[in-house]
Amino acid sequence: VQLQASGGGLVQAGGSLRLSCAASGSIFSIHAMGWYRQAPGKQRELVATITSAGRPNYADSVKGRFTIARDNAKNTMYLQMNSLKPEDTAVYYCNADAAPYGLGYYDFWGQGTQVTVSS
Repeated sequence: VQLQASGGGLVQAGGSLRLSCAASGSIFSIHAMGWYRQAPGKQRELVATITSAGRPNYADSVKGRFTIARDNAKNTMYLQMNSLKPEDTAVYYCNADAAPYGLGYYDFWGQGTQVTVSS
């Protein structure tokens, strides 16, 4: 299973970005998916997760500004980020709890996409 994150970039404070994460490969099933981020000198932190049924969970720091969604038919997850702040600057990673055909569930990570918010 491979995860490809895209959509990062440079945006001014108050702006918006939409991240995408496409899962590909020999996929039998995907349970929860999520977005995490890591700022320079800081630990990786959870941004938002979404179950296979579409139930979202958000970090307090992004509630009301970010929206996570997924399209199970396309094995793709999205993160709509509005009202961006400089403190949202980080590398954003997508994660999936997925089962390749013939195997059990494993934790997969994408390569990360840089989000930079200027003040």
